[in-house]
Amino acid sequence: MGNGIVNPLSAVIFLLIFDCVYTESASTTESIHFLKPGDVIENNKPGLQTFCHSAKPKYMKHMWESLTIYLRTNIENYDVYNGKTPEEVIQKHDDNHRSWNFNIFSIKKDKKFKINPFEDVCIGIYVHPSNLHKYTVGMIETRTDSSALILMVVGAVLFWSAYKLSKNTLFYYLMSIMLGITTSIIILVYFISKFLLKGKMMYITVLTGWTMSFYLFQMLWENTQLIIVQYREWVAWYILITSVISFVISYRFGPITNVRTKRIIQWFLQIIGLITMYNSSYLHEASAFLCILIFLLYKFSTILTQKGSTYCDHTRRKKESFPDSRRARKERITYSRKY
Repeated sequence: MGNGIVNPLSAVIFLLIFDCVYTESASTTESIHFLKPGDVIENNKPGLQTFCHSAKPKYMKHMWESLTIYLRTNIENYDVYNGKTPEEVIQKHDDNHRSWNFNIFSIKKDKKFKINPFEDVCIGIYVHPSNLHKYTVGMIETRTDSSALILMVVGAVLFWSAYKLSKNTLFYYLMSIMLGITTSIIILVYFISKFLLKGKMMYITVLTGWTMSFYLFQMLWENTQLIIVQYREWVAWYILITSVISFVISYRFGPITNVRTKRIIQWFLQIIGLITMYNSSYLHEASAFLCILIFLLYKFSTILTQKGSTYCDHTRRKKESFPDSRRARKERITYSRKY
């Protein structure tokens, strides 16, 4: 009877002491590492290790630059936290470690983390004591990030071509199909969630509040790629059927003819283009400057085009009226000579 009481108490006390020890060790400076491009750090200790990068000075030549922190390990059971300071990472870890709850502060367990070179960024990696602890963390610098450059070009082309796209019939049908697919997925997810959150699941969601909802959403989002790979035939058929239905509906109502609606579509596309350009670079001051520049160039070219067309129309009307004025003058001269 005594052993039955002592053993659970001993286990609880041991877990509490173990928690305090690892929480205290997580806040020591030995567990905080500052990385620079090209650095590689090997770790063979359990617990939380924090890897930070100090912000670089903001220069225009670094506009397309990006940094990547990579993790090389065979460990499956680990948690990843992010923050701007080591204290923020440690706080997120402690909140999850002490609460005995869902790990809502842990980010997706990728092994590559693209970070902002112009901000203080920290990545915390917590390895559970029961696992092998060895892993390697390094940092890679990309001078010109091709994906960021492509985003900038795509945003600029979309902004500049918005007027023509808003009047293009093919673009109208493509956007209608994409909108139909997206809307059908949202409706499908809604009905699935209504079906799943019945009975006990509904009571669990109500009791746990937003924590459970956020955990379920995170779990579904992380497994989206796995669902697409495993059920690619079903996904392909679903996209095909919803595309056909969307095309039939859009074909039934026909392309948009209202001038104001086309103008709204043009503004919407231009806003999306500017947002894409702004988010294409971590140096937001430079990307904002390019957004303002392309906006001014667009407005300036539009004004020049309008003035040029007005001048050409005025010149053409003047030339067309010139023979009439000469004919009228000749008629007046002839009339005055006759009388």
